[in-house]
Amino acid sequence: MNLFLLDAIGPFFRALDQPRINWSKIPFAHLPLDGSEGASFWDQLEKDFRRLATQAKELGYNALTLDDLAHLTPHPWHGEAMNQKLEFFAKKFERLFAILTELELQAWVTADVITLSPEAEKRVGNDFEARTAFFYDLYNRFCDRHPSVQGLILRIGESDGLDVEDELRSNLHVRSAKEVNLFLRGLLPHAESRGKEIILRTWTVGAHRIGDLIWHRGRLSEALAGIESDHFILSMKPAESDFFRHLPLNKAFFGYPGPKILELQARREYEGAGEFPSWIGPDCEQMRDELASATNMRGVSVWCQTGGWHRFTRLTFLDENALWAEVNTRAAIDIFRHQLSANQSIAKLVGPEKGPAATELLEHTRHIVETLYYIPEFARQKLFFRRVRIPPLLHIYWDSLYIHSPIRKILRHFVKDHEAALQESAGAMQRFPRVLELGEEVGWPVDDLRFMRDTCALIHLARTYYFSSYNEELVAEIKAAKRAYKAAWPAKGRARYRIKTDFSPSPLKGRTLMLMSKLLLRRQRGYRRVMDHFFTLNLLSFLYRLFRNRSQEALPETMRNSAMGLDSVFK
Repeated sequence: MNLFLLDAIGPFFRALDQPRINWSKIPFAHLPLDGSEGASFWDQLEKDFRRLATQAKELGYNALTLDDLAHLTPHPWHGEAMNQKLEFFAKKFERLFAILTELELQAWVTADVITLSPEAEKRVGNDFEARTAFFYDLYNRFCDRHPSVQGLILRIGESDGLDVEDELRSNLHVRSAKEVNLFLRGLLPHAESRGKEIILRTWTVGAHRIGDLIWHRGRLSEALAGIESDHFILSMKPAESDFFRHLPLNKAFFGYPGPKILELQARREYEGAGEFPSWIGPDCEQMRDELASATNMRGVSVWCQTGGWHRFTRLTFLDENALWAEVNTRAAIDIFRHQLSANQSIAKLVGPEKGPAATELLEHTRHIVETLYYIPEFARQKLFFRRVRIPPLLHIYWDSLYIHSPIRKILRHFVKDHEAALQESAGAMQRFPRVLELGEEVGWPVDDLRFMRDTCALIHLARTYYFSSYNEELVAEIKAAKRAYKAAWPAKGRARYRIKTDFSPSPLKGRTLMLMSKLLLRRQRGYRRVMDHFFTLNLLSFLYRLFRNRSQEALPETMRNSAMGLDSVFK
């Protein structure tokens, strides 16, 4: 392995003052451009960026990633005002790239395929060849403007979230394996002629035919047929879904023979986003050992800041309270580059005397996340709907815990051993007294551990609601615990989980749920000949569009208005 990437978008969120933040990419539309506010922001950003880059190099990372191609490249097809803004960003980023050159770190830049201004969109319309040619032209202009940038990281399966207000917006361009292949075959000669590299991410949200690229081995083979360039690298998340636990390693790492990298997330977007420990060291160690037999592993790409829509705002390596994401970021590079064990990485951080206590604390909290945060029996099930693998975490969505009657009915359907689920949750809660003791012993922030305990206490009550007989006393207890949680962790003090409760009887009947799960869900990767190819992939898409408004109303507002929304799943 010789490529160790770390995302560097954290400094750009200093000036963002929003109740809930989209952490998927740099918020260009909200960055101050001029005046005293702008001057102060960009001056601080350079200092933060140098600090982050220096720390990354000291740890062993040799490349930093930034967003994005479209915002750093003026183009004649954009309007004058837009190009003035892009020129401003290009000049500011030239200074950041110079810092990386000075520190002997590679610069990599991301690109959504494809991002267009309103003016450029009018020029290219919906024509695939015209849009593709525009991207190639933009890429060449970018390379001319920023020659020190080593490579481009392509995101083809996800576009800007619903909340993005930028005029320069991305939308899905390549929609089939054939189009991916054509796009890469046309782009790679441009990269090769300039000595640049291209990384293709297989992550998708299930939209269009390419939406199953992350797990469908035939789709991946078709998309990359004949792509044998030394300048091309495939990038994959560990499993067939997002950054979740309880999922096996994606077999595509062993089936695809070309150069590839593994994506890892240190600031766990679905597991507290750095507000409390969510230890990945042992998982990294296991993946390293499993991947020892995979050919052409080029390295890892670690996300220390990127990912999720939530209120948690700690900036890795820039804030004093960002310890938990930093612990994971250090472990990832220690394990994959320096060949240390997870325990050795912790001892290296806190010293040999405190190493055993720190390791015990992290192991306790990892067990709590795996057995209380997740419901193991549900999390380990292989369930597919259309082109996506169902996430192993349904009741917690970024910074929200849903204690809803429909979720109760769904979980009771898929989890058969209710008593075991309750015992796992109760057993995990019993570890917190020891966790707090160890926190004091190591000198780590005990307040974060108390916050984890109080949050998990509500998750435990939610589990009790899901798998116990319904009774009004429990409902009253949950409501009282919710009030106590909000009082203990006032919003002005620190970001906390939003506890969403709805105990009204679910209109979803048991028999209906059983029938729907048999018809719409499958426990195999491959599609069923009639039910999927005819119904869920085609007819159901039509029916969804027909009853779209009603379908949207069935979801909580947070799920409707974040990321790409429900519509993307039915494209």
